[in-house]
Amino acid sequence: MKKRKKFHGTVQKIIKPIYSNGTEKAQIDIHQADHLYREIRVENELIDEKGEKVILKPGAEVDLILEADSDATMRRPS
Repeated sequence: MKKRKKFHGTVQKIIKPIYSNGTEKAQIDIHQADHLYREIRVENELIDEKGEKVILKPGAEVDLILEADSDATMRRPS
């Protein structure tokens, strides 16, 4: 069974690719993260419920899921 935690974030900006064959990135601010590690950049492409490609908009509220197999986790020491 996988262990998971949900984080909330906001798309701060969309970064256009430098080269024509590059990919557009979404910069996401993770609300629960430490200040210096709050921003991540990911490829700005998702799949909707119909299987079609969609992109995120600036200002969009998003959920990020951190997921790990049980064998990759352990109890927190008391």
